Amino acid sequence: MFELMKKVVQINTGRLVLFTAAFYTASAFIIYFLEPRIFLNPFIGFWWVMTTVTTTGFGDYSPVTVPGMLFAIFLYIFGIGLIGVIIGKVVDAYSIFRRRRMEGKLNYKGKNHYVIVGWSQKARKTVEEILLIKHTQVDVVLIDLQKETPFEHERFHFIQGNPTEPAVLQQASVKEAKSVSIFAPDNQDEVLADGKTLLIASAIEKFSVDQQRSIYTIAEIVHENHIPMFEHARVDELVLSNEAFPHLMAKTLLHHGSSQLFMQLLSENHGDNLWEIKPSPSWKTYREAQEALARQGANLVADRNDFSIIRRLDEEIPVNARLYIICDPETFEKLQLD
Repeated sequence: MFELMKKVVQINTGRLVLFTAAFYTASAFIIYFLEPRIFLNPFIGFWWVMTTVTTTGFGDYSPVTVPGMLFAIFLYIFGIGLIGVIIGKVVDAYSIFRRRRMEGKLNYKGKNHYVIVGWSQKARKTVEEILLIKHTQVDVVLIDLQKETPFEHERFHFIQGNPTEPAVLQQASVKEAKSVSIFAPDNQDEVLADGKTLLIASAIEKFSVDQQRSIYTIAEIVHENHIPMFEHARVDELVLSNEAFPHLMAKTLLHHGSSQLFMQLLSENHGDNLWEIKPSPSWKTYREAQEALARQGANLVADRNDFSIIRRLDEEIPVNARLYIICDPETFEKLQLD
């Protein structure tokens, strides 16, 4: 019997499941044949087989003849062992799945996600901030060469590999992403850091051309003089690593307490935030948009990066407008529903 169970364990999982289903079905017909007065139909036999092999044992049905009891003893030994093997296979499959997920070996199948390339302290802060957003449940996919995921969250996915390889970009479903952000490595020479970022950005641009998809790319760069090179690589947005800090410090020196204002706009943790909304078809001018938003508790501040719309309120809102407002999360959620 034990030798037989050893061979059963070594069977392919798919074949084992089919064999198990066939065995339990056959057992239901056997007990029905042996005990027709107790098990009135094969379905009742199947019910008894399953409650027996899962050790549930309700006791509502049980064999009363010697042949039926002998078959029950056989089912106790072989049938329960078989279900144990199946459960073990399921547990092993889950363990393998989890290990492969931790090691970044699984393909990401989702859409409209954010892709992060390169892990750093700034990348971690960015991921944490994205996952704090309550009004949208967006996944974040990291591409990096680390041996296992550096961060765990139900909406965080890790892909291990070289981001310049098309197969890795395909694995992260980059062509279906909302945007791709390339982060500069920590504690590396600025020329090497920007050179690596530029190489990755060029690979993503080539991938987008090959896939015939427009991929919005954001790159963190270390040195301002390298901006023209990234523009040549058709990167959509550039963020200078250390540009924000000196500007924030200068504003704080000139206007005490202003740092808290900027931090509030940058973080999802507290207070009012900066949000992007789609213009309503009923708004013809910026003034109409401003008045409608003000009635609901939101301040219209910009169209894309243009803050001068406050002086041009009677101008028509262009078709490609991207309006930004300042309000609390509750007001933004209401605006999204309208």
